[in-house]
Amino acid sequence: MRRTKILAAGAAIGLAAAVAGCSSTKHASDTGGSSTGSNTVPALSANLKAGGTVTIANETGATWNCQFNPLTTNQQEANGYLYESLLYINPLQSSATPTPMLATSYAWNSTDTQLSFDVRSGVKWSDGTAFTAQDVAYTFNLLKQYNSLDTFALWTAPSGGGAGMTSATASGDKVTLTFSSNASVFFYDVANMVPIVPQHIWSTVGNPGNYTNTKPVGTGPFVVSSCSADNIKYTANKSYWMPNEPHVQTINYPAYLSNDPANNDLASGKANWGGQYIPSVNSFYVSKSTNFHIWSPPVANVSLIPNTVQGPTANLNVRQAIAYALNRAQIAAIGEQGEEPAANQTGVVTPTFNSFLNSSALSSSGYGAQNLSKATAALKSAGYSSSHPLSLTVKTVTGYTDWDADLQVIKQELAGIGINVTVLDEADNTFTSDLQNGNFQAIMYGPPAGPSPYYELHLMLDSANDQAIGSAGQGDYGRYKNSAVDAAFGAYAAATSPSAQQQALEQVETYMLNDVPLIPVVESVDWYQYSTAELAGWPSAADQYAQPSPWTYPDVEQVLLRLYSKTAQ
Repeated sequence: MRRTKILAAGAAIGLAAAVAGCSSTKHASDTGGSSTGSNTVPALSANLKAGGTVTIANETGATWNCQFNPLTTNQQEANGYLYESLLYINPLQSSATPTPMLATSYAWNSTDTQLSFDVRSGVKWSDGTAFTAQDVAYTFNLLKQYNSLDTFALWTAPSGGGAGMTSATASGDKVTLTFSSNASVFFYDVANMVPIVPQHIWSTVGNPGNYTNTKPVGTGPFVVSSCSADNIKYTANKSYWMPNEPHVQTINYPAYLSNDPANNDLASGKANWGGQYIPSVNSFYVSKSTNFHIWSPPVANVSLIPNTVQGPTANLNVRQAIAYALNRAQIAAIGEQGEEPAANQTGVVTPTFNSFLNSSALSSSGYGAQNLSKATAALKSAGYSSSHPLSLTVKTVTGYTDWDADLQVIKQELAGIGINVTVLDEADNTFTSDLQNGNFQAIMYGPPAGPSPYYELHLMLDSANDQAIGSAGQGDYGRYKNSAVDAAFGAYAAATSPSAQQQALEQVETYMLNDVPLIPVVESVDWYQYSTAELAGWPSAADQYAQPSPWTYPDVEQVLLRLYSKTAQ
């Protein structure tokens, strides 16, 4: 199953996590101060002839409503196709220079409290109206006026876990964003994740949160040609600002209510781009043609979140017992059929973020592999054993079949030490409510990804993100509170060197091992299947220029701009 609904839910409650941006104060992942390039166009692919069709097979769980509001629930079908951000930042290559999109350059001031962008000239909205810096400032101010749209808490005060934006202004071709304190860790959200909308249209629609946007006008490489409940057809934007782009002229995005029809269309060659879990993918898909390929990079963790303030998992010994008892390699092999790798207790996703992993601490902790003797001893310290078992309910999402399979393996493993697990599948809305409100003993969840481990761990552990049980939290769903961990996140945000960032994250890893506030199980991957029968230019393990799934935005645009038809050449 795809993960978009749950990831969107995490974002929509105001997650505020990012990677250190590029600034004159040389934050880690810095590209050397401010970017340059005047009004240059990014070189994405060769001068190729136009032609070809992309057909996406990805289970959506519902038919299309033909609404394209990029700021609310229609981000998957709007952003990257129709709407663009200021820059593109590749989360798989955090040290790479950002790709200029609607902005050609940017710079921070010396205190990282002001971020300016030079806005690209010569860009037109798809209705022919000129795009200007005023559109950019308007978009950011729209998030302030209607705070339900501020999904990255950009206007929220730092004390509430936000960026503390205080103003967004435009003058000529320059946009200036001002913050109340160092906001460099929000660079990824500001530059990469906010789609820019046209002021001349959106200023007339009333509450933009209610705007259905059935006739979208964007700056992106495609426009909506037709839309029905069963299929969205996009065609190339003939006035797109990037010369000779896009090469592919048509995209068909059918609505699939379940995995099987989408998987069958991929295996038959009817569709050429997939983004979902396929059981036995090698025999079902890859073996059918030498043109069929897969590559699914790990980007985040799927974890058991223990409730750290009430119920049995509030006891550290219980959390330790669970973490010691899990054979993560076996869970990955059986539950995920080897298509998602085992996670580790530090919470650092490997190999994507290998450079951040404190492998020696992981090894010495005893969590490097299943340790049943330590698991049994920890559970005994909590007052439980095989003869006096603990009953534990774990909640998950209905329809996430691989998570269900994971939990069946977990259930067997924990039964061996004296924990009887009941798995409770819940509908999306119920699950999201329980997650946010802390209504669980333990819950299975995969958070959004980012371009460093900070992104996920800050969301899941910083106590500034949580609320009391019964109130919807912005993160820290297990209600973990540790001032030392909060301080480490602050140190990461203020770091002026990679070594300082590394030191801050290693402190967080230490508490992941000592306090077990999360129990990572497997690593969540960007599900991705693609066919080279007709199209070339796909991202791959050898060319990781973007996250590859068709539902990952704004990355989807980078893929579409590089694809081309082989027969059209």
